[in-house]
Amino acid sequence: MVVIVGAGLSGLLIGYRLKVEGIPFKILEARERIGGRIYTVVDSNTTTLEMGATWFGNQHVQLRRLLHELGLDYYAQYMKGTSFFQPLSTSPASAIPIPSQPPSYRINNGTSSLIKVLAERIGDDNIYVNQQVKSIDFSEKQVHVIFNNETFAANRVVLALPPKLWANNITITPKLPQNLIVTALNTHTWMENSIKVALSYPTAFWRKSGQSGTLFSNSGPITEFYDHCNSKSDKYALCGFLHPEFGNLSHNERKALVIQQLETIFGTRSNEFIRYTELDWSKEDKTFSKNSTPLFPHQNNGAPIFRTTYFDSKLFISSSESSKEFPGYMEGAVVSANFTFEKIKEAHKV
Repeated sequence: MVVIVGAGLSGLLIGYRLKVEGIPFKILEARERIGGRIYTVVDSNTTTLEMGATWFGNQHVQLRRLLHELGLDYYAQYMKGTSFFQPLSTSPASAIPIPSQPPSYRINNGTSSLIKVLAERIGDDNIYVNQQVKSIDFSEKQVHVIFNNETFAANRVVLALPPKLWANNITITPKLPQNLIVTALNTHTWMENSIKVALSYPTAFWRKSGQSGTLFSNSGPITEFYDHCNSKSDKYALCGFLHPEFGNLSHNERKALVIQQLETIFGTRSNEFIRYTELDWSKEDKTFSKNSTPLFPHQNNGAPIFRTTYFDSKLFISSSESSKEFPGYMEGAVVSANFTFEKIKEAHKV
């Protein structure tokens, strides 16, 4: 049996591939939900609000291939109309042209629909939530995975979570190579310092005013904002990122500043929101882990050492951060999962 630690996109995709191949497996997830950094919230008006991974492009070939394989559709990000740039908090926002560029896409019915379909194909009996893996012992013929005072005996284990998390939180016996541990502890986790915010509305008032809903700001609290309506354009929202510095404020303080900023850009109609939703990923201990030294974005992402197998092909590493291509993105998670699955299948034949 293969034990997969982590039920994010990479872990679930490996599980799905193993299920199709007929190789027994179990997935252990520390959170009370699956999906990891893919997290879609639905408001009272059934508007989908993305608190995690959202966009992808034509260059993300394996992700788009997976969506086609699973029968999931996607649509282009709305970018028509006036966009705004705010250089300083004391300066008014200026209308700016957005250069013609390849489209980015969003998944119909929310990014979490990808997670939902994978989980349905895998089956509830193969996924265990609220299960924090404490230690993994490779010293005997069978691998012992200890979680919540229980133990699974396995033939192979996949660490399908950000490297910094397993390096800090899971005791592995015998010890992993020191260069692997050092690299893992100094690998930036995508989204770990991000604050996402979304506001849903009864109408897309910005579209009616000839605006794209796009905002770039040097001052914050919002640094990037985009139209977040659904594919049918009958559910309406704006969504984007806050500057990490505003994580030091309370939720209510951030909310007040966001509303104030939006009013200066989009006018008083921006106050007529149905729901204000935000998520500070630095407060998510299943994503964020403190750094011993400051890390720059994507530091050590894609490091070759993560694609090596350990303990005679009993231990595999798979996450967006470990991917050779597009590390830190959904495409990276898919690329890593497909690569790891092929490695497991090869080892299984021996």
